[in-house]
Amino acid sequence: MPRPRKDRKVCHFPQTLTFTPADAPEEKQPVILTIDEYETIRLIDKEGLSQEECGEFMQVARTTVQLVYGAARKKLAEAIVEGRPLRIEGGNYRLCNGEASSCGRKNCFKHHYHTQYEKPKGETIMRIAVTYENGEIFQHFGHTEQFKVYDIENGKVVASEVIDTNGSGHGALAGVLTALNADALICGGIGGGAQMALAAAGIRLYGGVSGNADAAVAAFLDGKLDFNPNVQCNHHDHHHGEGHVCGDHGCGSHNCSDHHCHE
Repeated sequence: MPRPRKDRKVCHFPQTLTFTPADAPEEKQPVILTIDEYETIRLIDKEGLSQEECGEFMQVARTTVQLVYGAARKKLAEAIVEGRPLRIEGGNYRLCNGEASSCGRKNCFKHHYHTQYEKPKGETIMRIAVTYENGEIFQHFGHTEQFKVYDIENGKVVASEVIDTNGSGHGALAGVLTALNADALICGGIGGGAQMALAAAGIRLYGGVSGNADAAVAAFLDGKLDFNPNVQCNHHDHHHGEGHVCGDHGCGSHNCSDHHCHE
């Protein structure tokens, strides 16, 4: 029986998941780069780590890094030379939650959050995070500068706090929520990559929600939160125009009473 593969630690998801040649004459089969392969490229080629340092960071052996990195470089070459789309998905990985006191990254904000929020949360507490700005639900997950975090016990809010995201981008925000030990996220629009990251972290998503943050949490607790399970946000590369609501994508909305929103 083959030995199960060890998950490789990944700091955060890529900002962009798909790259397509602008002048491709025909549709070609995409090259699939896994999340852990992407991480070796990021750490070695962008951050300048050695393969040994990369292995320490990802908590795998250097020989594993050699294999993963070699496969990643070959795939990048295939995409560039053959003019094929590149898609980043899948793999054997786990998203870092900041638990490790030393992972090779200095002043890790996720470790700070994990240390601050891991212990206060008891087994009976449900923690909900909401993208937040001036009392309202911020409508673009990837650009949110704050989360408002609510601790729920016995169906009631027992504590809440506004948390800065330290300028984290799309890929890192799921890691922030993981470090905060969040169980669910309420937000406006959210891209596919961030949704994948939340799913990998086991964080339930209630997207396409707008309005007052406190009122949305109250509606959630009452089983009356209107949200869109097909929410998307495809506006990462430009500013939102007046009247644009990032959560208004997809096919209708759901009511929280139709789902098991309470533990």
